[in-house]
Amino acid sequence: MKHLVYLFLFFSLSLYSQERIDPVFINKTNLMVDTLVGIDNFESSYYIQNNVFYKKNTNTLLSYNNLNLGTLTCANIFNPLKINLFYKDFNTVVILDNRLAEIFKIDFNARAKYRNITHVSTGYDNTLWIFNIDTQELELYDYKSDTTRAKTLPVQTEVLDLKSNYNTCWLLTKRFLYVYNYFGSLLGKMKNDGFTRVSEKNGDLVLKKGNDLFYIKQNSGNPIPIKTENLLITHFFVTNETLYIYDSNFLYKYLLKIN
Repeated sequence: MKHLVYLFLFFSLSLYSQERIDPVFINKTNLMVDTLVGIDNFESSYYIQNNVFYKKNTNTLLSYNNLNLGTLTCANIFNPLKINLFYKDFNTVVILDNRLAEIFKIDFNARAKYRNITHVSTGYDNTLWIFNIDTQELELYDYKSDTTRAKTLPVQTEVLDLKSNYNTCWLLTKRFLYVYNYFGSLLGKMKNDGFTRVSEKNGDLVLKKGNDLFYIKQNSGNPIPIKTENLLITHFFVTNETLYIYDSNFLYKYLLKIN
């Protein structure tokens, strides 16, 4: 019944609300990095600069670099104890601990079943959500046992972004935003009206369309505009109730308190 309610909400609510969220400005700091990956609950920042992955806090600066794997495509810090780095050119994912020491490497070219991966996100336990472009399927993949714990039906459109937490996965395509549980079952989908990126926070979503951000509360298909003062949004993400926006020169920090 819960899943039916979820589906009903996603399909029936109007696409845009007349509401607008006005986040409260906290501060802005100078920052010059190639890619800002995120900031964790302890305010450690993670970023990519010159193809090197960094973790920085007040007292330490840690780094990880693997020249043999080419360009670092993206990184995911949802679980800071099992950070995953994706090297698309070599079809490889590297798992790091919180000290950025390598604890596992998955070369999908050398696995028993070849998979051509375009997007990666964190799952529960020893799993990753991976999108296989050859089959157009999203898999919950156990990298230690080299098995698939769950698999979705194929999607018929280009994938733009992939985000997840331990229970749920969001697949943003050019046509729809799909929501899956950890069994690979479809919980709901919403028509994509121009969104290109998605960020997740405790089941709530923030999506980017053009240079605007929209908030979707969990179990709702109703995007609410977020006032961003015409900032150039290069990267964005939410940690707890804090919205971070990076414009390639400054990191802006806002309180995003939703009633």
